[in-house]
Amino acid sequence: MSVSAKSVWKNCLDFIQDNIQPQAFKTWFEPIKPIKLSENVLSIEVPSKFFYEWLEEHYVKLLKVALTKELGEHAKLVYIIKMENTYGNREPFTEKIPSANRGQVSPQEMDVPIKSKNPELKNPFVIPGIRNIKIESQLNPNYNFDNFLEGDSNRLARSAGLAVANKPGGTSFNPLLIFGGVGLGKTHLAHAIGIEIKDKYPERTVLYISAEKFTQQYIESVKKNTRNDFIHFYQLIDVLIIDDVQFFSGKSGTQDVFFHIFNHLHQNGKQVILTSDKAPVDMQDIEQRLLSRFKWGLSAELQSPDYETRISILKNKLYRDGVEMPDDIIEYVAKHIKTNIRELEGAIISLIAQSSFNKKEVTLDLARQVVEKFVKNTKREVSIDYIQKVVSDYFEMDVATLQSKTRKRHIVQARQLAMFFAKKFTKASLASIGSQIGKRDHATVLHACKTVDNLAETDKQFRKYIEDLTKKFS
Repeated sequence: MSVSAKSVWKNCLDFIQDNIQPQAFKTWFEPIKPIKLSENVLSIEVPSKFFYEWLEEHYVKLLKVALTKELGEHAKLVYIIKMENTYGNREPFTEKIPSANRGQVSPQEMDVPIKSKNPELKNPFVIPGIRNIKIESQLNPNYNFDNFLEGDSNRLARSAGLAVANKPGGTSFNPLLIFGGVGLGKTHLAHAIGIEIKDKYPERTVLYISAEKFTQQYIESVKKNTRNDFIHFYQLIDVLIIDDVQFFSGKSGTQDVFFHIFNHLHQNGKQVILTSDKAPVDMQDIEQRLLSRFKWGLSAELQSPDYETRISILKNKLYRDGVEMPDDIIEYVAKHIKTNIRELEGAIISLIAQSSFNKKEVTLDLARQVVEKFVKNTKREVSIDYIQKVVSDYFEMDVATLQSKTRKRHIVQARQLAMFFAKKFTKASLASIGSQIGKRDHATVLHACKTVDNLAETDKQFRKYIEDLTKKFS
């Protein structure tokens, strides 16, 4: 290593240290090594590609100022990745990493051999101390396509899931984001895709994990100073399935690390599958750069199943359990439990249990008792239709008027309130709310919600409307 490279970088560090927090300096600048100085080009070695991306995103201006002070206006910075893709027995490689060309540092390429230290992979899914780099998929074999029945409510999501399973990473559905309310089958479909991929491509590494567990693993890696191991582990995955991604909301560190993992997987043709209880446009406290990536592929909504689909789900459940039940009882259950597949199957299980334990025949009367108790003990979701009716009645107009195109102030306000309460009390996406309330788009619904919030603060009469209507829904 030349003395000039050392001295230039030392002077840069002195300047940088005076301009950032001590912890940030220790984390992001102390591990960097100066490698070579050729005229006005300084080559530095960084521990990983993630490290390089972080520097370019957060400190590129500071680096430019520091380098310009030392080498003049035409200074160039070259990153050399020390340890990227060097797992197991894979061969070390040479990386050409230009500096990001955003007007701050000029791009330059340079071939520099990288010495592999052949690090042992840290697998966050195994007990510490046990040497095991095999990655188990964490998939539930009971959640497959055979028992994920197709209907109008899930056709798009199911078809997209099958397309991804047939060609993971090779379709435009990357990422595939499956969203919808509680109990509609998001987790089931995510597992089904993973299982299908494992059957078709047994050599590929598939991993299912909840967003909550991913976050816990990340926090643990920060505590133990093994964040790079955590990132490298996830960069190995061929098909990454993350359930309930809305759990990342407000967790900036987790979002940041997932952003870099996502970029690596996507750029290398790996498949990412996400589930959420909200569409990307409705997610709160998720960074915009992450939301934009969620929208790169396909967002497919799972809606409440229609009557025919509910009948099919119940019959399939009974068939799998080897139980026979009269059609009129199946129809009764399907008619009275409408919004949630989990509740639907739960009711039929309760009915079978009641019959079995009490040695009673399954009758329509027994079905009524079970469904009544089940519905009573389950928190129901207020429907958009019900919200429109309540708001219309309150303002003494019919639903058709509420949904009309008129711009009369009192009707517009009633419509905006209906949209506001639909967003507040249902799991429906903004697009779905707009479609059901006068065929509006999601932007109109978003505007309506903001308008209601603003008027609630400035208009006493309007605030009373909100209070009165809130009581009717609680």
